[in-house]
Amino acid sequence: MVDQEEKLVLGEPPFDDVHALTGSLKLYFRELPEPLIPYDFFSGFVEAIKQSTRKDKLTAMRSLAVQMPKVNGETLKILLSHLRKLMDQSETNRMTAQNLAIVWGPNLMWPRHDSGDIAVNMVHQNQIIEFLLLEFDHVFK
Repeated sequence: MVDQEEKLVLGEPPFDDVHALTGSLKLYFRELPEPLIPYDFFSGFVEAIKQSTRKDKLTAMRSLAVQMPKVNGETLKILLSHLRKLMDQSETNRMTAQNLAIVWGPNLMWPRHDSGDIAVNMVHQNQIIEFLLLEFDHVFK
């Protein structure tokens, strides 16, 4: 319906199933022609998460976040801000930073070319998104 520009009302049948809505949102990001965290930033974020200290990771992530195209950076900031609200309710919904990163990491960033290191890439994707969630205020200040 969204693709056909038809009117829909979220929260009312048949758009009241939170799982269908979240699945649609993840699918939207996954089907973008280029990921929200652009291809050219993938290796930079991977290198940033590999830094040995929190301070070095923060410095590198903050630098990358401000270099991203404005629309990508702002969309990422809004999405992560929303996910942090879910994280605040983790005692009831089990959506910790780690769980959110597992769900969202592969939908927000992936390498331009598959190098055969799918498992390694997935670990890095999850670590990067988890770090961005946990350090949101420091990365996106």
